[in-house]
Amino acid sequence: MKTLILVRHGESAWNKLNLFTGWTDVDLTENGMKEAFEAGMLLKEEGFRPEQCFTSYLKRAIKTLNQILDAMDMDYLPVEKSWRLNEKSYGAIQGLNKAETAQKYGDEQVLLWRRSFDVQPPALDLHDSRSPRVDHRYDEIPDSQIPLTESLKDTIARLMPYYKNNIMEAFKHHDTVMVVAHGNSLRGIVKELKNMSNEEIIKFNIPTAVPYIFKFDNDMSLCEDYFLGNQEEIARKMQSVANQAKGK
Repeated sequence: MKTLILVRHGESAWNKLNLFTGWTDVDLTENGMKEAFEAGMLLKEEGFRPEQCFTSYLKRAIKTLNQILDAMDMDYLPVEKSWRLNEKSYGAIQGLNKAETAQKYGDEQVLLWRRSFDVQPPALDLHDSRSPRVDHRYDEIPDSQIPLTESLKDTIARLMPYYKNNIMEAFKHHDTVMVVAHGNSLRGIVKELKNMSNEEIIKFNIPTAVPYIFKFDNDMSLCEDYFLGNQEEIARKMQSVANQAKGK
C-alpha cells in the first residue's frame, strides 16, 4: 500500500484578510502556525510516517511543512522545493479583497476567476512589482514561462510534469510521500487523481492545514481518499473557503 498526503498551507495573513494571494509571498498567521502543528500531531497520532516531502517556493507552504515535521519529530526528512507547486497566479487581482471584488464584478465573474477551469484573471505586466520576474528566486524561469495570470488549466499544465516526474517517481523508492502546497496546485493533483470534471473541481474546496490522504495499491491505482480529522469541522472549513469570494 502506498500513501500520498496532501496538505494545504495553514492560514496566511492574506487568508485572514480575505485577499487574493497567488504568488505573493505572504507569511502564516499565528493561527496558521497552530493549524500546521496540529496537523502534524494528528498525522503522528494516526501513525503516518512520510519518507519524502515536497513543497513550493512560498513561505506559507514551507513554514507549514516545517511545523508539521516538527510536530512529528521528523525534521530530518528530505524536502524538495519547486516553483511548479506554487499557488495559481491571480494576475492583476492579486492583493485585492475577494468580497469587495465580487461586489464590483459580481459573484459569478469572481468565481470564474477563482475556480473556473480555463478563465484567466486580468494579467500583470511582466515588470509589475507583483510579477515573479522581479523576484530573484524565479531567475531560473524564462520570461515566456513566467505566469502573469493563470487559469486552473494553466496551473495544472505547469504542475503536472513535475507531479509525474518527481512526486509520483518518489513512490519507486518510498511508500509514503507528503506534499504541502496551495489550494489550486493541490486542486490540480486532486482533479488528476480522482478524474474529476471541470465542473466538479470548481466546487471542490480544500481547507487549510487539513491532511488529505490518498491510498494506492502497489500498482498505484487509487483505493481510497479522505480528509483526516473531525468531519463536521472539516465540512465547516470547506464551506468557509467557498464563501470567501461572495459579495455581501
